[in-house]
Amino acid sequence: MSRIGLKPVVLPAGVTVENKDGVVTVKGAKGELSVALPANVSVEVEDGTLHVRRASEEQHNIMMHGTARANIANAVKGVSEGFKKELEINGIGYHAAIKGTNLVLTVGYSHDVVIEPLPGVKISCPDETHIVVEGVDRQKVGQTAALIHDVRRPEPYKGKGIKYKDEVIIRKEGKRASGGKK
Repeated sequence: MSRIGLKPVVLPAGVTVENKDGVVTVKGAKGELSVALPANVSVEVEDGTLHVRRASEEQHNIMMHGTARANIANAVKGVSEGFKKELEINGIGYHAAIKGTNLVLTVGYSHDVVIEPLPGVKISCPDETHIVVEGVDRQKVGQTAALIHDVRRPEPYKGKGIKYKDEVIIRKEGKRASGGKK
């Protein structure tokens, strides 16, 4: 049974929800998002809360019930607060810069790597070693941050690379010279 699907979505002040032809449109201060509803799932708005209902107790409907509720809740949070991912660059000579709307990374390759953000996503660099990815759509913010992270993942010996701010890198000890002579 989907417990997530049964939880109501509380609508903050200034957020409006419109359901039309199986598409839920959420409008707020930061923008507008649309979420397609799966078949056999419906939405009702009552007194500032949104309830997601399913038509039957079939396994597929139960799964889609929770998924639809989570997607709508993410849209509501996105248009009211927005989503943000922060990344850090570690390594001598590694740095990032903004050129127009694109992110230019210098991370040890023979060339600079240019990352173009997905539509609706904003990339900023407070300094050369920190990157902030912001936007309304949670999926697009996460996808853009993952593209940046995949340019140079952190390695376990010195920790050089691009990592998420809260990511923990498990360090390894390097090889040592042998203890005895043969």
